[in-house]
Amino acid sequence: MTEVFSVIGEAKNVAVRIRLKQLGRKHRPYYRICVMDARSPRDGKTIEEIGTYDPMIRETDKRVSLKGERYDYWLSVGALPTDHVKRLAEKYKGNVPAVRIDERKVREVAVAPKKAEPRRVKQQPAAAPVEEPAPAAEPAEAATATEEAPASE
Repeated sequence: MTEVFSVIGEAKNVAVRIRLKQLGRKHRPYYRICVMDARSPRDGKTIEEIGTYDPMIRETDKRVSLKGERYDYWLSVGALPTDHVKRLAEKYKGNVPAVRIDERKVREVAVAPKKAEPRRVKQQPAAAPVEEPAPAAEPAEAATATEEAPASE
């Protein structure tokens, strides 16, 4: 008999528990499935949130979303689930709706700041090089030379 009590006593003295954290409002319960220190209050600080439970949803398959890998990890480390969480996990383990994951990705994309792009300078198409016309002084000198030549005769 003492062995049974000692085994039960050891199970209750676990430091980390997987339990429900109550949210929502009056007549509209909503819970998060959280990994918490056993000494913390029901709605206190969590170590990790691994799922949600909304008992007001009519479709029973959509009531619970639970990250099965994280649940298994915490069990392997030694966390002990409460009775209610244990029943929910057996029934809905790995039930993660794709819609909620997509919403998170959309939020991350919308919130992520854009990197500043360098300004692009518009380049004008290369035109054929324009040759400069000969200076006007040279033809005037040539004209005066021709005028002087007949005068010297």
